Amino acid sequence: MGSGTSQGVPVIGCACKVCRSADARDKRLRTSIYVTNGDTAITVDIGPDFRQQMLVNGISDIDAVLLTHEHDDHVSGLDDIRPINFRLKKNIPLYGLPRVLDDLRARYRYVFDTTYDYSGKPRIDLVEINTAPLQIGSLKIQPIEVMHGNLDILGYRFGNFAYITDAKTIDEVWIERLQGLDVLILNALHRPRHYSHLNLEEAIEMIDRIKPQQTYLTHLSHHMGLAADVELELPADVALAYDGLQLEIGLGA
Repeated sequence: MGSGTSQGVPVIGCACKVCRSADARDKRLRTSIYVTNGDTAITVDIGPDFRQQMLVNGISDIDAVLLTHEHDDHVSGLDDIRPINFRLKKNIPLYGLPRVLDDLRARYRYVFDTTYDYSGKPRIDLVEINTAPLQIGSLKIQPIEVMHGNLDILGYRFGNFAYITDAKTIDEVWIERLQGLDVLILNALHRPRHYSHLNLEEAIEMIDRIKPQQTYLTHLSHHMGLAADVELELPADVALAYDGLQLEIGLGA
């Protein structure tokens, strides 16, 4: 759905070679994925490009949203759930850490405060989770604790696939729970070190610890460089994610 960092790519007002690139792989909406298994469909995060992502990909329904954390580029598309509410006449559950849901209640008071009850607002059910396994429809999901600087956030494992974004460090106990993956999607912001995100070197080191069969890098900044150039530097089992990438992966228990 999206493979870009918080500003997206191209960045407003930037004339660097990546932001001016004609390569579709260098056009990156804010990071998000859409996962289906049988008749169950969820998104991980619902950022400011959610509406555009749904339209571009021809998607008209979701059963739930899993939230990694409360930063704006991961939650600010919340209001665009409304067409799904209206058309299918159903509430959409949002799953997140208690801290994250408290933040949403404060930021979107008109949605969650019953004194603002009116028919046009999003219909959302907030569901608190932690790192205990959960099931949404046919999807068995293991939340993974990762650190975004000094902020604890969640990644998610679905069978032999895991999605982790905005990570800087992952404790060894969670590295163990990420063993045996066919596919990992992992953030790699750019090349210089960053206080709360993995850079490219650190992401490769993390991949060496997790040892998935294949990794795709996401949450990419325009400072990373042109996709065509970066791809030439990567190990054979690592590639850059791009908007519209589709993967068929085993999602069994």
